[in-house]
Amino acid sequence: MAKEQVTTNNAPKAAVEGLYSQGIKAGGLLFISGQLPIEENGNQIKDDIKAAVTMCLKNICSVAAAAGAGKGDMVKLTMLLADLNDFDAANEAYIDFFKGTVPPARTAFQVARLPRNAIVEIEAIASLA
Repeated sequence: MAKEQVTTNNAPKAAVEGLYSQGIKAGGLLFISGQLPIEENGNQIKDDIKAAVTMCLKNICSVAAAAGAGKGDMVKLTMLLADLNDFDAANEAYIDFFKGTVPPARTAFQVARLPRNAIVEIEAIASLA
């Protein structure tokens, strides 16, 4: 199966260039690497879980757009939380973001630590069909 790298300047680049891709197209799917809550200006949202989740999802959609997909094409998301006590607030942001679309399947869990000491990271799979 052939694969194609997807890149955009509208989402954070890999922390170490060449270590991983923002996205990979393969088999009619788009696999989007975990996105941190980093704004276009490079600032990281560190203390507002709702804003952080929304920023991660916007970054995911920026990578998806570079491949010709959108939030309605998301089929699976994995949300990694630094603190599971943020779960309810994270869900509120998630529900607001996907309002008007069929929400993707999702898994959410707490992890010991995230890159850049982020409070959330989200990865996604989108359909390109």
